[in-house]
Amino acid sequence: MKLKIGDKAPDFELPSTGGGTFRLSDNLSDGNLVLYFYPKDFTPGCTAEACGFRDEFTLLGELNLRVVGVSTDTIESHESFRREHRLPFELLSDTGGRVAKLFGVYNGLFNIANRVTFVIDREGKILSVTKNMFSPKTHVGAAKAAGRR
Repeated sequence: MKLKIGDKAPDFELPSTGGGTFRLSDNLSDGNLVLYFYPKDFTPGCTAEACGFRDEFTLLGELNLRVVGVSTDTIESHESFRREHRLPFELLSDTGGRVAKLFGVYNGLFNIANRVTFVIDREGKILSVTKNMFSPKTHVGAAKAAGRR
């Protein structure tokens, strides 16, 4: 299933950094959500993407956008990645790729999520979809553009 602009985002629940559980439907009332899927903690492209969201975190907040990252890495890996790069947002662990499959971004050959960013509104409707495995910085720009609409 490939999700597109205008589709309803599937609800899900995943373990989150900090020891909690993140449920999509419980996290939409505070504003639009940038839900970005990425392949792997500590890789050059994923680090650049995460740090890009970190560096624009204040501006994204001013645009009423909350950021959450998802990959198939473990919570332990996410905690180290988040700490090392001072990421001010949650990372979710989708170790089996279940949520990546729901969003149509799972790469079964490598058991990773492809690099895809969704901006989701308060009602759960997808406002923006950005797919680009090789240019992580485009995801931050696309999220900002969606927040300005």
